[in-house]
Amino acid sequence: MSAPLWRALVVEDEPAMRDIITFALETQDFDTVTAGTAEAAWAVIAEQQVDLVVLDVMLPGMSGIELCRRITSTRPVPVILLTALGETSQRIAGLEAGASDYVTKPFHPRELALRAAGLVRRSPVRDGALAQSGPVSLDLRAATAYVRGKRVDLTPHEYRLLAALVTHPDEDLPFRQLLLLGWGEAQLLGGRELLKTAVYRLRLKLESVDPAARGCIASVRGVGYRYSVPATDGPDGPATNGAGDEAH
Repeated sequence: MSAPLWRALVVEDEPAMRDIITFALETQDFDTVTAGTAEAAWAVIAEQQVDLVVLDVMLPGMSGIELCRRITSTRPVPVILLTALGETSQRIAGLEAGASDYVTKPFHPRELALRAAGLVRRSPVRDGALAQSGPVSLDLRAATAYVRGKRVDLTPHEYRLLAALVTHPDEDLPFRQLLLLGWGEAQLLGGRELLKTAVYRLRLKLESVDPAARGCIASVRGVGYRYSVPATDGPDGPATNGAGDEAH
């Protein structure tokens, strides 16, 4: 077997079914990680990068529908739901929660695996069209920003500034570098004040979608700015990570 190309998270509480799904995915070049509950799956997603989630709707504790909603609102990861035959309401609820596809039980393992591979091949994350860090994702082709899947209207300068920060997470980006990336000129007259105003507006726009997202952009005294992903406390979602006042 060739080296795995993708990683899939299989969320299924029945061990025998979990083994069947895992084996089927591995025939299509997936590496797999498994979880028996939604809470355990959320912990995996918080710690690992996955390319696909195969998710049973009927789980103990948090439902598969609720987990699907949380995944798709925070990460651009395709989700395949496994639903019982004839449960139309579950399929509709899953699609409304952001699922990319659904497969009804009983199903043919090869069909599931082929659908999974097709979804990942078409994913914008896999073809380099999407950059994502924490709650913010960027469509690099369309120069469009999203917070938890919701589009944020930005000016060209704001988008380029956000793109510079998101694609360099946890790095202290100097004022001059941000001015060069955002406005094409590192020695711009009044540049620091211009940058400060742009960051202020950018934070407000991110906060309008998700209050915690504003805290992603922090001031670095005497240096510039840093983008950091808010800490995740578990299935209840991201913790608030406030940013300090501007320091120049």
